[in-house]
Amino acid sequence: MKTVPSPKFSWALLSPKYWLVWLSFSLLAFLVNVLPFFMLRVLGGGIGRLSQLFLKKRADIARKNLALCFPQYSSIEIEKLVLENFKNTGLALIETGMAWFWPDWRVKRYISIIGKEKILEQEKEGRGVLVVCCHFLNLEMTARIFSLFAPGYGVYRANSNPVYEFIQHRGRTRKGHQMIDRHDVKSMIKVLKSGNRLWYLPDHDYGRRNSVFVPFFAVKEAATTTGSSFLIDMTKCAVMSGSSIRKGNHYTLEVGDDLSGDIPRRDAVTTATVLNKEIERLIEKDPSQWMWLHKRFKTLPEDSIEQDRYKHSALAN
Repeated sequence: MKTVPSPKFSWALLSPKYWLVWLSFSLLAFLVNVLPFFMLRVLGGGIGRLSQLFLKKRADIARKNLALCFPQYSSIEIEKLVLENFKNTGLALIETGMAWFWPDWRVKRYISIIGKEKILEQEKEGRGVLVVCCHFLNLEMTARIFSLFAPGYGVYRANSNPVYEFIQHRGRTRKGHQMIDRHDVKSMIKVLKSGNRLWYLPDHDYGRRNSVFVPFFAVKEAATTTGSSFLIDMTKCAVMSGSSIRKGNHYTLEVGDDLSGDIPRRDAVTTATVLNKEIERLIEKDPSQWMWLHKRFKTLPEDSIEQDRYKHSALAN
């Protein structure tokens, strides 16, 4: 399989136009390695609170996404979740530094893992695993925890800034993970057929192309990628969720049961429905830690009775 190579250093990366990027990551690396974790949490939460003052449109997107998915919540509950979501968004910046720059011993101090024997058993049997992850805001930490016992391949989107990309790729691969370009489906198939693990995130709206409309919480027709179904059909891999939730200073990563037995071949609608149900189960553990600032319902179903509901809530802005 073809992996994304690590960007090579060149003197052009030291151009003055990139100094702010170098300075920002240097400061981040310094802070996460000097400050205790409780102070990092306070700092991240403060960054999130401050960002909410300037990202009003994103706050409105989060507010409407939550109202669509959880119509049983009051406006007060929604506002509380939006605030917590922003705080976790700020903390995500700090967690990225922790994931990329912390040594193993410090990561291990704050984590526990449930169900890792499930994914390791598949490795013993030589069976590939499609690891279904969610866009939890601590996603970088989740990947870092996985690297401690089950490194694999991530579906990767390169950053257009060459210095950011230089740092990002090394941060994500320094402990054994490798990256597959998000358009390189052939390599994804090879990864799974060779008995390896592929991290895949099917929980966002990636547009109408190669999508089906299936339930996501209270939204009856949410655009959901068919990419998962294609990879499963082509490789007969195991399908397991893998995400972590933070409570206080502790991250708990849970590896889910193999869902492949519930997924029929060549049935993209059922596959998307099963995976959305699993994703819902994970999000319900703490909704404030999922990425609600993303326009989850930007792609509308054609000729749907819910067309007006989407337009007047999730897409009003």
